[in-house]
Amino acid sequence: MTQNDFIKQSLALHLFFARIMKEHSFFLEIGFAGKDKNLINQADYYRKAFDALLADVIKLSDGVVNMDILESGEVFTPYTLKAETVSSNLTGVPINVDLTKAEARLTAGKSEIQDHRLENHVQRVNGEAIELLKSLIQFKTAILTSVLSCNLFTANYPLLIDHILREAKLYLQMVQQLQSREDINLEREAFEQEAFWNKIMAEHAKFIRGLLDPTEENLFKVADAFGHQFDELTNEAVKAMDATMGLQNVTEKDLQATEQIRDFKEQGTQGLLNCKIKSIIIPLLGDHVLREANHYLRLLKLFETL
Repeated sequence: MTQNDFIKQSLALHLFFARIMKEHSFFLEIGFAGKDKNLINQADYYRKAFDALLADVIKLSDGVVNMDILESGEVFTPYTLKAETVSSNLTGVPINVDLTKAEARLTAGKSEIQDHRLENHVQRVNGEAIELLKSLIQFKTAILTSVLSCNLFTANYPLLIDHILREAKLYLQMVQQLQSREDINLEREAFEQEAFWNKIMAEHAKFIRGLLDPTEENLFKVADAFGHQFDELTNEAVKAMDATMGLQNVTEKDLQATEQIRDFKEQGTQGLLNCKIKSIIIPLLGDHVLREANHYLRLLKLFETL
């Protein structure tokens, strides 16, 4: 891996995933019962720790990352700032909106970056992320174990906790690959990423379905349809991977379906922010899943070129 690829890929990964991790911690924090103060404090610690990591990454990324990352909608969306403000007001948990404002000011870099000092900074950030993620994974695993053994109540579904645990493990795996300058097989990576993100998209639809008010019957039907569609696409991606068949047809289907669910999530986020949807969905969760769809769309467009 070249120095340029190491720097740019690392920073792009953190710009997306560090924010996702801090929001996972926020969702966990607001989902615990008042008596579980220790767990609330631990989740708050991880939220702040990923805030600090993201702040470092933003500083290092200015004038460095590629324009397609900044324009993808995976770092922030037009709704992120408002979703953070509203969600903070509703829960009483302070959210550092200055990070979002700083991201909005980021500029793209040159096509080729040659900077040994920056490389060392990125290597340090990668190391910090690895240690933080290992600890966060242990925390999420302990929460899931307690919930499944009926020793802990939380407002978060067990599947959602497992869902965010898998995302943390993927993030850790990818940072470790970058840190070791591992030569990645892009075709194999495409198979695995599509299977992974199809499952994530299916679960997003199911979570949305389960968090809507019982009167939102029309939205139930749309969410259910997306859940079934992405379950089928997950199976197709897994079969293609196992049979080592070409991925082109699967990628085209995934791209079309992800564009549709992205639009559904965007409309949902707007509806939540404008108080037009009856649900128990915190607005930041709407923006969160929208950014994940945008991230997956960027990957799919990359995979199309393989």
